[in-house]
Amino acid sequence: MQKFIYNSELKLYRSLINAFFTFGGKAWLRRKYKNNIAERMGDIEDFDNNLRSCVWCHAVSVGEVQSASSLVRKIKSELELPCVLSTVTETGRAMANNLIADCVDKFIYSPWDRLEYVNKALDIIKPKIYVTMETELWPEILYQLKARDIKAFLANGRVSDRGLNRMSKNKSFWSGVLNCFEIIFARFEEDKARFIDLGVDENKIIITGDSKVDALFERRRNADAGKWSWLRKREDAPLFVAGSTHTGEDDIIIAAFRKIKNICPDARLAIVPRHPERALMVVAAALPYPELKAELLSRLNNNSEFDIAVIDRIGVLFELYASASAAFVGGSLVDKGGQNPFEPVLFNTPLTHGPFMTDFPDTERMDFMGAAQCVHNDFELFNAWRNALEPENKIKIQAACERYCASLGGAADKTFNVIKNYLK
Repeated sequence: MQKFIYNSELKLYRSLINAFFTFGGKAWLRRKYKNNIAERMGDIEDFDNNLRSCVWCHAVSVGEVQSASSLVRKIKSELELPCVLSTVTETGRAMANNLIADCVDKFIYSPWDRLEYVNKALDIIKPKIYVTMETELWPEILYQLKARDIKAFLANGRVSDRGLNRMSKNKSFWSGVLNCFEIIFARFEEDKARFIDLGVDENKIIITGDSKVDALFERRRNADAGKWSWLRKREDAPLFVAGSTHTGEDDIIIAAFRKIKNICPDARLAIVPRHPERALMVVAAALPYPELKAELLSRLNNNSEFDIAVIDRIGVLFELYASASAAFVGGSLVDKGGQNPFEPVLFNTPLTHGPFMTDFPDTERMDFMGAAQCVHNDFELFNAWRNALEPENKIKIQAACERYCASLGGAADKTFNVIKNYLK
C-alpha cells in the first residue's frame, strides 16, 4: 500500500504543488478566490461531528452541480445519510443553493490539492465515501482517500480530446490517479474507451449515460416555461437564444441574427455569455450595427425597446431555452469542447451548435436523430434558424427532440444502485 500511495510521480507532483504555493501561487489564489480562503486551506469551521461518516460529493461549478443534484437527492432521501457538498466556484455554490439546499447538510469550498490542506479537511470531515463529478481529478486528495481506505467514485465521468492528449503525455501518473477510484461511472462508450486508453482497469468502469439529463428532467418539471416570454417583441414574434457563448462566437451569432432581421423584423435575440463578466463586451460587439439595439438584461423591462438582450446574471438560461423559437449552444464554434446541448432539446427547442462538441459526444446521435444541427458559420446558422421557423420543420424537430429525450435518463439511478452497496 505505501509503495502505491507514495510513488515517485506523486512525490514530484507534491513538490511542484509546494513550489507553486511557495513562489506566488498562494497569493494568486487569494486574489482569484477572495472568500473562504481558510476553508480552501482545509480549515473547515463549525463542522458538526454528527456529519462525519457522510457522503462527500464534489462538484466544481454550475454544470457539475447540475450533474450531482439527482444523485444527491437519491442518497439523501433513500439512505438518510448526511451529505457534504464542496464546490470550487461561488457560482457553483449559488447553483447548489438553488437546486439542492434541502438535501445538503453542509456546503464547503473544496480544499486546494496540497497535502497539508487535504489532510486537514479529511481529518475534520471523515467521510464514508467521496464522489466527484465529471473531470475533477485532483491527485493528492485521491491518493489520501486511498491511503485512508475511503472509497472514491467518479460520477458522470468524461475525458475530452484535449484532456486525453494532455494526460497521455504522462500516462503512468494519470493511470495511478484514475485507478485510485473504486469505480468510474462513465457517460458513454467514447468516455470508457478514453479511460481505458489512460490505463484504467476496465472492470472499474460502468457506463451510465449522462446524469445531467436526470437533473434536467427534474428541473423541467419545476420550471416556469413562460418566465422569459416577455423578451419577445410580441407573442407571435420569434426569440432566438444563444447560450453559454465564448469569445469569438458573438460576432458570428450577431451576423446570423442580422440576416434573420431582414426577413423577420420583429425577431429578438438573447445572448447568454458563458462568463457573465463578458456581458458588456457582448453588448459592444453589436455597436458597429446601428440598426441593432443591444442592452443588458438588468436594464430591461416589459416596455423596453431592444433587439438583443445580453444576459448578465446566472440562473436564467435553462428557462430561457423554454421560451426560444430556436437556440444555439456555445463553446462549439470555437474549440472549447461545447456547452450543454440537452437543455434546449429538453424543451423541444430547435438546436444548433458548432463543430467543437467533444465534451458532449452524444451530440452526434442528437444530430442523427434530427434533434440538433451542426453549423460552421453565420450563414449556416441563419439558414438553420430560418428553417426552424417553418411550421413543418418545427413539428419534425420537436418530434425528434421528444424521441431523443425518451432514449435518455437513468444515470443517477444506475450510479446510486452501485454506490449504495458501499454505504450500508
